[in-house]
Amino acid sequence: MVISGSGNVAIYAAEKVITNKGRVIAMSDSQGYIIDDDIDLDTIKLIKEVKRSSLSEYPELCGHGKYQNGSVYDDRSLRYDIALPCATQNEIDINRAKNIVSNGCFIVAEGANMPNDNEAIGYYLTNDVVFAPGKTANAGGVATSALEMTQNSMRYGWSFEEVDAKLHAIMVNIHRQCVDAIKQYHLNTYDYVKGANIAALNIVLKAMIEQGDY
Repeated sequence: MVISGSGNVAIYAAEKVITNKGRVIAMSDSQGYIIDDDIDLDTIKLIKEVKRSSLSEYPELCGHGKYQNGSVYDDRSLRYDIALPCATQNEIDINRAKNIVSNGCFIVAEGANMPNDNEAIGYYLTNDVVFAPGKTANAGGVATSALEMTQNSMRYGWSFEEVDAKLHAIMVNIHRQCVDAIKQYHLNTYDYVKGANIAALNIVLKAMIEQGDY
């Protein structure tokens, strides 16, 4: 897996991947990216959360891996199954999308606000790449804020494990609603964009009807 970015979303997405026996081979910051057969996440956290420094320090600090300038999505030598763009808006254009697909990637899930432009998204969908837009894949932040508000209103604190389990259930439900919409309207199997839009609209319409606001 390749993850662009090294902020909170990127770091803790990588942590979840590693916890679930996945392998992260590249991460990036605003200047460049590191490549390592097995990313040392503790070193990433030291650099970004403690030292507030550049990933260029990674090879020296952990004794392996290499750092390169530029975007990880311009690198045509990498081979990976999944890309998680978690850095910034419009990070991936059509040319980078072509690189991602040619590198063997078959799932792209956004961890930032619109990191792929429209041409890139269209290219994924016409090349059988499963594309999860930020409104679905990156919904965990808003969902966790809602869980925090719930705890505050209850004057009660859940454990990390309880919050993680509730968040997992929320994300599974989002996925299910997207898939249900895709099946119901006979959409492209890989088109989570339309699936997410329809699922969200259905929720709004249902609420309007129940309140008599239509």
